[in-house]
Amino acid sequence: MQFINFADQDIAPVDKQFDDDIIEGSPKQKVWSHFVSADGAFKSGMWDSTAGVFRGPMNDQIEFCHILEGEARIETADGKSRVVKAGDAFVMDNGLQPVWHVAKYVRKHYVIASA
Repeated sequence: MQFINFADQDIAPVDKQFDDDIIEGSPKQKVWSHFVSADGAFKSGMWDSTAGVFRGPMNDQIEFCHILEGEARIETADGKSRVVKAGDAFVMDNGLQPVWHVAKYVRKHYVIASA
């Protein structure tokens, strides 16, 4: 059993490779993995992205997000568009195929559970 305080960790960011999901621009993304369960089914950490448009498919996973900085507009297949900004929290359910539109920068805490 563990208790993990993100503030106590010195995690180096990893550049996320997602070229196949980029729709527009040249966004760069980083991930700070603060926790990954032994079976890999549960993950938590921070993620950020610079400007661009990209897919963020929720295939076989459910993700809780809490936006820490910046904002993004997220489009979903049902034609809805939502703006999320610092302070907002939301869940993206398994099977959702969101398209993220980041004008400048966005940073979030995430919790991902395998579905």
